[in-house]
Amino acid sequence: MKNKTEEHSRPIYWEPRWDRVDTVLLDMDGTLLDKHFDDYFWEHYVPGVFAAKNGLTPLQARKELLARYQSMEGTLEWTDLDYWSEKLGLDIPALKLKVDHLIQVHPYVIDFLQFCRGIGKEVHLVTNAHSKTLDIKMRRTDIGSYFDRIVCSGDIGLPKEDPLFWDRLEELLGFDRKRTLLADDNENVLQAAATYGMGVLIFVSRPSSRAGVLYSKQFASIVYFNELIV
Repeated sequence: MKNKTEEHSRPIYWEPRWDRVDTVLLDMDGTLLDKHFDDYFWEHYVPGVFAAKNGLTPLQARKELLARYQSMEGTLEWTDLDYWSEKLGLDIPALKLKVDHLIQVHPYVIDFLQFCRGIGKEVHLVTNAHSKTLDIKMRRTDIGSYFDRIVCSGDIGLPKEDPLFWDRLEELLGFDRKRTLLADDNENVLQAAATYGMGVLIFVSRPSSRAGVLYSKQFASIVYFNELIV
């Protein structure tokens, strides 16, 4: 008899049935790209610069900024570089360029994108990231050509955590929600998409290469996208 710990350590699987999927929606940070860059940038690099500018210790700055970030989580401002530049008195896009060598594509992502294109699926990048962040990461990774459309939550006017986001996205892209797959590393986003009625929901369980695997208890989980290639 399995104990609860053992059950929770094993993923829920989605057996790929690509004949039932027309459209693939993919998140960016943590899903296609290694979230280590974002974690390091916001939790260590920015607090270090903020501390030096404001006469704080790195620990004091980190504590203050993490509280500020958390207060805006799930809103458009959370990922708005212009908002944080103004609030922190820092040029956030310029700071990102100083450490953009840390931006990396997860293993098997290119293989999966090529697979999706090869079997005739529409593929869209759908991200909460700010447009300036998107530009930096697309230049660094050169994956933009794989997508039919790239949509930022700022284009929609709502974060992906809001179920209405998905209704508006459907109006924009014209997909059949029941025949659409969404992959994301944020369970709140997947829950909003589930409320909306998305057909297939995939949780990416290792968003950062510096963190362990944590499977979802609600959604089908993968570690790498090769698990969806058949």
